[in-house]
Amino acid sequence: MTELTFLSATELGRLLAAGNLSSVELTRHYLRRIEAHNPALNAFITVATDDALRAAHAADASRQRGEAGLLTGLPYACKDIFCTQGILTTCGSRMLANFIAPYESTVTARLANAGAVILGKTNMDEFAMGSSNESSNFGAVCNPWETQHVPGGSSGGSAAAVAADLTPWALGTDTGGSIRQPASFCGIAGLKPTYGRVSRYGMIAFASSLDQGGPMARSVEDLALLFGFMGGFDPADSTSIDVNEPWFAQLKHGVLPTLPHALTIGLPREYFEHLGEGAALLDAARVEFERLGFGVREVTLPHTDAAIPAYYVLSGAEASANLSRFDGLRFGHRSDSATSLRELYVKSRSEGFGAEVKRRILTGTYALSVGYYEAYYQKAQRIRRLIQQDFLAAFNDVDILLAPTTPGPAFKRNELTQDPVAMYQQDIYTVPISLAGLPALTIPCGEIGGLPFGLQLIAPHFREDLLLAAGLAYQQVTQWHQHHPEAF
Repeated sequence: MTELTFLSATELGRLLAAGNLSSVELTRHYLRRIEAHNPALNAFITVATDDALRAAHAADASRQRGEAGLLTGLPYACKDIFCTQGILTTCGSRMLANFIAPYESTVTARLANAGAVILGKTNMDEFAMGSSNESSNFGAVCNPWETQHVPGGSSGGSAAAVAADLTPWALGTDTGGSIRQPASFCGIAGLKPTYGRVSRYGMIAFASSLDQGGPMARSVEDLALLFGFMGGFDPADSTSIDVNEPWFAQLKHGVLPTLPHALTIGLPREYFEHLGEGAALLDAARVEFERLGFGVREVTLPHTDAAIPAYYVLSGAEASANLSRFDGLRFGHRSDSATSLRELYVKSRSEGFGAEVKRRILTGTYALSVGYYEAYYQKAQRIRRLIQQDFLAAFNDVDILLAPTTPGPAFKRNELTQDPVAMYQQDIYTVPISLAGLPALTIPCGEIGGLPFGLQLIAPHFREDLLLAAGLAYQQVTQWHQHHPEAF
């Protein structure tokens, strides 16, 4: 079974379809790998062994009846922010340490209906607030390439699990870069869809106007397949957008997007000014795209520097509102030592939330308070509009943008925990795209000091087809996505 470890989800699906492998055999293979390697990585919070094997047996039965689809019997891992009926959903927090959701998120329900097998729930920064996966109540996640380094956050558990081949693919969420940054740090691919493309129903909210679920895998081909099943309109989510494109409907049938014409790539000047060692890798990627027939030109996104402060005002404000429900009475951890109602509120929230979540709640509450709402929150909203207009103006001249995903490779654990501002700067290249609601794809394009480094492709709203087609073209002529960490 060792040779299965390095196969993509698409390749594993072909083996299942040909009858050369059963879902039970494949699921047991990954469960054994999780048992062997998760202690060193801490990538999973919950391993759903019984549920996985039950779903695998059901998948094999469906295949024998001739009812199998492309996802039937394929295992996956799920970030512990999606509600899963009967399986613990913690959001990486003490506040929800014992929470078992009474209902299923739309995304996980769609995958279950397609026959996919959930292996377990992956570790994450508490309530998706973090850039290193060090804020989890269940301990930090380690990067499989070098365990003394972080995997990125907040979807670090999903990224580490895919990179270490504990699962062929995984679900993540991206609010300000939480799919793209850990995917870059761990040397895998990750897609942040257009805001509204993937249902948020059953995905525990951090910042409702920014949160978006997406797939994480080793290859763009795998991303495209998983994206096709998890995306699409959902009437249960008021922010879900009903768009119907033939290419998106074809993803469920394994038909990959193709380039409609020779694309022009824009290089945002502001993203390359202080890049350091990654600049040479991005330049090599540019050369590869030019060899593939892409045109390249420089563009400008003048309000990029304002993105980080605007994002942390807006996301903090929304977190302040969304997390107010976790008060020890309606939802969440309840303190055992309170002697009054006020003390119950205070102690439950003080005990239930970690330091980073408290910091963001306080920041957001301050920005929404009387006398500061106009100075901070409204100004941040105006900056958000300017950032979106920068991107829309750039797309008048180019089809997609090429940029770094992160300022550099993964940093060491505990290196930035005492400097929140420096930690926030790790998202400098991902946050603007989130504020604009745009889709973006990250794929590995090289290594720095033995650690992966990723490039980021950005497209206009609902043009994930351009990203997937361009990413597929790049991965067909490069090998970075086939590199695996030696220790796993």
